[in-house]
Parts: sequence; structure tokens; C-alpha cells
Amino acid sequence: MTSPLKFNVADLLRSQGAEAMPEQRSQTGPAPERIGLSMIAVEKGDDITVDATLTPLGSGVLVDADVTGTLTAQCARCLRELHPHLDLHVSQVFSADDSFVTGDAAPEDLGSGDEIPAIVADDLDLLQTVIDEAGLNLPFAPVCEEGCEIDTPEGVETGVLDDGDDAEEEEEKVDPRWSGLEKFL
Repeated sequence: MTSPLKFNVADLLRSQGAEAMPEQRSQTGPAPERIGLSMIAVEKGDDITVDATLTPLGSGVLVDADVTGTLTAQCARCLRELHPHLDLHVSQVFSADDSFVTGDAAPEDLGSGDEIPAIVADDLDLLQTVIDEAGLNLPFAPVCEEGCEIDTPEGVETGVLDDGDDAEEEEEKVDPRWSGLEKFL
């Protein structure tokens, strides 16, 4: 299975001077892994499309890409299955050697999370960049766009709930788990 998130950049890394022009590429294929959060994601094997601009930077490559596809989600309110559209934009620099941009890394900086992803065997892989961007941009608790079909308590939509001034009504709403404590009042 070929990932649409992998790009071979051998020609871009070898181009110099006027030959070093940005390249447009578009790839469609199955997602190599599940991309998203627990309640909303592109499932492994679902089709995604990556429209990328690859810009050579000497011993590195800048990737600006739009990733589109169909998400599978579950409404956090009514638990209905949803299929919203995925539309992410990622921008990432990849390095072909360890000294690209930052020079030699100090030992205390290793593992800090600020490392530039590497180009391995002339291929760069956007998978982790897309996973990170999905985690930052997808809703943690997706809901139906048109509203759920379930009944919601009065006032939830407006944010103004009944303050319960009627004491008689309040007694009727006592949680049955607390009923045993009434004898102590």
C-alpha cells in the first residue's frame, strides 16, 4: 500500500540554482493509519487527497499541503454517525541532513520536540505532521451540524436555564440517591 502522504524528493534535492523551482504534486490513496481523535477521524484505509507544493531549500524541502477526505465521527450528544469533510493545511520543513537550518544539535536539545523531520531514502512522510494538525484542529466532541434529534433540557440552546424559584418543584426534583438523607434534616 502506497501512502499518499509520502513524496519522493530526490530530484528536488539535486536541483540547484534556477532549476530549484517549487513543484506541485497531487496524490490520492488510502490513509496509512487512523488520523484524528477518538470520536472523529479518517479511518485507516479511507481515501485522502494531498495537494502539495514542494519547495527545495538546498539540503531540505518545505512542504505546503492541503489534505482532504471524509471523516468518520460520532455526535457527542446523540451518538449518531457523522461524515463531515476533512480539510487540513500543513506546512513543514524536512531536512536531508542533520545540520540543516540549526547546525549541530546540542545534546540537551535532543528529544525536545523541536527537531526537524528527516528525509529518509529520498522520501519525506507527512503522516506525523498531518496527525498533529488533525489533533489540533478537529473538534474534541463533534456534534450534528443541523442540531440533534434528541430532546435537550429547556434553556440549553440559549444558555439560560430555569433558576428553580418554585420550592415545591424543587422537592420533586430531588435525586433519589439522596432520599435516604431526608431523615437527617
